[in-house]
Amino acid sequence: MSVKAFELVPAVERDLLMGDKARINIECIECCGKHLYVGTNDCFIHHFHLDEVASSKGKLIYSTQKLLHKYLGLKKPVAELRAASALERLIVLCDGMVFLVDMVTLESVPSAAGGGAKIRGVTAFCVNENPVNGDPFCVEMGVLSSKRRTVQVYMVYEDRVQLVKEVNTPEQPCAVSIDGYFLCLALTTQYVILNYNTGASQELFPYNSEERRPIVKRISREEFLLAAPGGLGKVMLASTKSVYVLVPLPLERQIQDLLASRRVEEALVLTEGAQRNIPKDKFQVLHRRILQQAGFIKFGQLQFLEAKEHFSKGELDVRELISLYPLLLPASSSFMRCHPPLHEFADLNHLAQGDQEKVLRCKKFLISYLGEVRSTDVANGCRDDVDTALLKLYAEQDHDSLLDLLASENFCVLTDSVSWLEKYHKYFALGLLYHFNGQDAAALKLWIRIVDGELQDSTRSDLYEYIVDFLCCSSSIEIVWKYADWALRKDPTTGIRIFTKRPVGKDRSEVNPDEAIAYLGKHSQALLLYLEHLVLERKMQKEKFHTHLVMLYLDRVMLLLSESPTDEGQLSRAREKLQAMLRESDLYRVQFVLGKMESCDKLLLERATLHGKLEEHDKALHILVHKLRDFPSAEAFCIWASSSRDPGYRQRLFHLLLGVYLDGSPPGKGQAAGGGGGEMEMAAVDLLNRHGEVFDAVRVLRMLPESWSLQLLRPFLNRAVRASMHAGRTSQIALGLARSENVQLLHDRLKERRKPIVVSEKKGCHLCHNTFSEPGVVCLPGGVPVHVHCAAQRVRDSPTKRQLANSSNHT
Repeated sequence: MSVKAFELVPAVERDLLMGDKARINIECIECCGKHLYVGTNDCFIHHFHLDEVASSKGKLIYSTQKLLHKYLGLKKPVAELRAASALERLIVLCDGMVFLVDMVTLESVPSAAGGGAKIRGVTAFCVNENPVNGDPFCVEMGVLSSKRRTVQVYMVYEDRVQLVKEVNTPEQPCAVSIDGYFLCLALTTQYVILNYNTGASQELFPYNSEERRPIVKRISREEFLLAAPGGLGKVMLASTKSVYVLVPLPLERQIQDLLASRRVEEALVLTEGAQRNIPKDKFQVLHRRILQQAGFIKFGQLQFLEAKEHFSKGELDVRELISLYPLLLPASSSFMRCHPPLHEFADLNHLAQGDQEKVLRCKKFLISYLGEVRSTDVANGCRDDVDTALLKLYAEQDHDSLLDLLASENFCVLTDSVSWLEKYHKYFALGLLYHFNGQDAAALKLWIRIVDGELQDSTRSDLYEYIVDFLCCSSSIEIVWKYADWALRKDPTTGIRIFTKRPVGKDRSEVNPDEAIAYLGKHSQALLLYLEHLVLERKMQKEKFHTHLVMLYLDRVMLLLSESPTDEGQLSRAREKLQAMLRESDLYRVQFVLGKMESCDKLLLERATLHGKLEEHDKALHILVHKLRDFPSAEAFCIWASSSRDPGYRQRLFHLLLGVYLDGSPPGKGQAAGGGGGEMEMAAVDLLNRHGEVFDAVRVLRMLPESWSLQLLRPFLNRAVRASMHAGRTSQIALGLARSENVQLLHDRLKERRKPIVVSEKKGCHLCHNTFSEPGVVCLPGGVPVHVHCAAQRVRDSPTKRQLANSSNHT
């Protein structure tokens, strides 16, 4: 039975002492009557007044008033404060210096004429509460010096301090207390008592300064309290009629008794305090077990943060915690609970006593805890148990992390997990588990049943698209062939991604295009999309693919033309695709395609393109001009057909088109051009005015009827004249440059004639760097010999020569 002897009552709250300063700490306190003095680490002294007040409930509380605070100016913590009430002084130790402070104003006391009021180089001091001096207005004080192995005794007056005795010690003292003439000292290795009046000394006992800090406190007259090594031995007690022995209980029993009464913190403090007296290995085992027990006590109190901390420090086998939750451990687990047990709970239901809110909170904690430890050393050796338990909790709680668990590396036991996922209708997640275990066929069967409505699982609304992407990335061609048909029947536009988005380059999983085309024969729309992928995206240069795609485009156009009524929008889009393919591809069988549409008069534009591919430009232009009367298309045909040819080829095509226009309305069969002209004449005029730079102006003037008005051809003639003048002037410049170069060469030749030119088999040509094999050479300016053929080649490649060659076609 524990008795509460004291109650903790706040006297000075944090805000009253330090406000919002986070780094301020209390270093020492001193109380004198109702006055409290506090020294802090920022070199301040705070003065408070305390009044005892009885509350309405009969409890004692304190009313605190802050009177003053003072900065000492030394920038070091205030180490110690002692009050000398008779002198109205505070004795202060700060920065290795003892000095006096007024108790009311907290001002430092100035030195008197007879002596100083400060002592320097001090490590500790104490006040003699049993003074030997009879002066009531004087305080005796013992001081330890930091520089000498001595204890100094001072008399402290109102305005000065006076050294009266100095006692040498065998070692450097580190703690002191004084009573009358007796000094109790803690030296470096032992405690001693000195009588500074007689000089007598007594060694008490040694201590280890590395293990504990020495304590020397005066308790009463001629009595001191010291921190001694070790503990008690037996204690014997006697009553009037009996004698008793107090036998200490074993440490473990004391700790277990504390844990049984839920006094977790005390049990841990007792355990850690006994570390020095227990062998290291034994202590570690004991400490881990106590921490684990403490964790389960906190767990039972739903204090999960503390429980997790104790579990972590105690290196708990996580299965001890999982085993509290019924059915979470897989049936194949070989785990057995620790004996003796770490807790008193049979399972979670026993702990919660039917409170479902407690059960839910405990499950949420386990989810969090297992999620943290599954990738750490805590789960080593039991990852299958951890991951299986986590999967079951995720499924039961409909947790978002279920898919993350199954989509990454996991150790879930398949046999246990399948039934649990089916129980909670997590069929998509079950498919992921099958996939992770290498059972892709089982996963696809399950997902297909969800899409077809046989199973209900709303995890993914885009499950069909997910299946398509899954098949696209599958490494098994057999699975692709098996399930692609279902995907294509469901939606050919999306399903074809199985083939079009499949990674290229992986030999074991790449789909052969010929096999894919044969497979897609019964899915016309998908086949079209796949051929577009091969031809337009992958740019495969195979005649059969290009011809097949053209024929599919043509079949689509022919089908739309046969419908009644015709959907003009669809027809227009289909013809645009066909025309683009006919123009851009050079690999399809042109004669074969032309034969397929020869009988269709509605595809004249496409036929014209095919004639152009066969270089039958007269037939193409005849269709465009005379059958379709589509003059813009005729001009576009000439530009397209000559797009990758030389300028002369384009000129011939445009002259051919001009001839078609002029032959289409010979003189006498229409109105004269000067009088407004017919449709063909106007098309010819527009052609010349728009593309005048392509034509040979002289040839055009010979072709045009004499009755045409020059005013109609003014833009064409203006452009032709400017071009002719420009070409002529360019030719004159090139000619002048050539003459200048010739003169310079003649000058150099005359200069070099008189100099000898040395040629040998060891000397190389400056242009080709090969050696000379015959005496005939050409000398460049500067006397450099080169081969005759090298010099001729250089002349042919000179800019002037090229300019002359290109300027011969001007008018």
